[in-house]
Amino acid sequence: MTSVLDLAPVVPVVVLEDAADAVPLARALVAGGLPAIEVTLRTAAALDAIAAIAREVPDAVVGAGTVLTPEHVGAAVAAGARFLVSPGWTELLLEAMRASGLPFLPGVSTTSEVVALLERGITEMKFFPAEAAGGTAYLTSLASPLPLARFCPTGGIDVTAAPRYLALPNVGCVGGTWMLPAEALRAKDWGRVEALAREAAALRG
Repeated sequence: MTSVLDLAPVVPVVVLEDAADAVPLARALVAGGLPAIEVTLRTAAALDAIAAIAREVPDAVVGAGTVLTPEHVGAAVAAGARFLVSPGWTELLLEAMRASGLPFLPGVSTTSEVVALLERGITEMKFFPAEAAGGTAYLTSLASPLPLARFCPTGGIDVTAAPRYLALPNVGCVGGTWMLPAEALRAKDWGRVEALAREAAALRG
């Protein structure tokens, strides 16, 4: 599979309370040009949502986010996830994600965490929480001393901030939720989601 960082400039970070919304939501995002979809394991519906997208939306590349334990890894793989994203990492979690055979983005927010992953041969990471952890200024500072590291910054990024991140040489994509406004999800306004996804897919720094 093409690197998750290279599938689209934006990875929607999806929190679903009702798995029945998963397929129409994923179809809207894919139609708008955002095929990589991170469904966070924050709700009881998440695994069913991942399974439904994997089964019914073949053009979507659905991943599991908020992966915190080896058990999460196993459940995500069983549901059909095609990539894994964690907000941080431990040796135990890293071992489980690596053993899954899926692409994964372990979360980092410090230089030492980045160096530790590079030592282990891992060059693609989630930078989280991006805005709170130093934003574009921090990532700019990492680019020269750590040129092998590439990031998907996530956390507090909106449509205004996204182009600034995407302009950085060490950023492949950003994660965000702005194309999933709560009112559109409540109203099941998939046309609105598709329109916002199309705008996000056109973002380049």
